[in-house]
Amino acid sequence: MRLIVGISGASGALLGVELLKTLRLFDDCEVHLIVTKSAEVTLSVETGKSLEDVIRMAAYYHPIDRISAVIASGTFITDGMIICPCSMKTVAGIASGYSDNLLLRAADVCLKEKRKVILVPRETPLSSIHLRNLLTVSREGCIVIPPVFTLYQRPETLQELMDAIVAKILMQFGLKHPHFRPWSGS
Repeated sequence: MRLIVGISGASGALLGVELLKTLRLFDDCEVHLIVTKSAEVTLSVETGKSLEDVIRMAAYYHPIDRISAVIASGTFITDGMIICPCSMKTVAGIASGYSDNLLLRAADVCLKEKRKVILVPRETPLSSIHLRNLLTVSREGCIVIPPVFTLYQRPETLQELMDAIVAKILMQFGLKHPHFRPWSGS
């Protein structure tokens, strides 16, 4: 499996880190990483991790301004893309087709090639503009997975809450999170 993972500048950088850590558990998963400039700051503030720390979690890293990277072409076959967290700026760029950086271009390529694009939007409350843009990207083929915590597992730690969100993202690609217990009925 070959996935593109983007981390944008929204709060919730820890989710992106947890996603990368979990994807490393799958030997057959090749991860291509893109990190926005704002995400570099958010990663440092929220996780204490540097860009170099995060780059080491992926097989390949592509700088945000390298629009000629292999992932900018539809001929580079991937199974899809995950943007986690996804800022409202990134959602707006995808919704309008404004591909002025590699993150937006890679998402645009995945959409035009009918590949999965998973967005994990981080914002609250949501304005009408945010909602309109999220509806637009959904109609264009993106799967929107807001990081809404589930409580039926009776989580006791933040790690368990994050595992549940990462598990829901991975399910979109047929991957099973090793630490998540899905709902089994009451």
